[in-house]
Amino acid sequence: MKFNPDNHHRHSIRLPDYDYTQNGAYFITLCVHQRQCLFGDIDDGGEVQLNEYGTVVQKEWLRTETIRPEVELGEFVVMPNHFHAIVIIRDVGAHGRAPLQNAPSDNSSSLKRQPRSLGSLVAGFKSITTKRINILRSTASAPVWQRNYYEHVIRNARDFSAICAYILNNPARWTFDRENPAAVRSNHGD
Repeated sequence: MKFNPDNHHRHSIRLPDYDYTQNGAYFITLCVHQRQCLFGDIDDGGEVQLNEYGTVVQKEWLRTETIRPEVELGEFVVMPNHFHAIVIIRDVGAHGRAPLQNAPSDNSSSLKRQPRSLGSLVAGFKSITTKRINILRSTASAPVWQRNYYEHVIRNARDFSAICAYILNNPARWTFDRENPAAVRSNHGD
């Protein structure tokens, strides 16, 4: 179904006046399209067992620091149907930031995301992982990710520590996770 602004009322979850290019730490969550368990499983010991698609996500995420020198990676986890990560954007000097998107040279860009922003980073990551996963599964244009993503600006050390613990403990809590289709069914008496 095509997007129709008269029927679909998408609201931004971004902070309206926040500059997502500024230095800071961010917690992000990306969900798989239709919450399919596409990236692997969680074993009985609460450990993530990535399949080839989950491995693509993990490897591409680890490449982020290499191709984006302004980004430092914090804790992250690839779950069967979603992805959590901490991203730290830091200033590396006026010429040290590599653009995350190619903009037209005539400055007539109609980009909705600011280059070198959190939104551009996520868009680039989702794009390359979708492309690589679709090559593996021979599906030229199948969606991998849901539109948009969740983000939280990490405001202090206590917030940072709590989010790190949440990410690290996420696989062990999979049985009760609302993103786990089996947990949702069992919690509703199905």
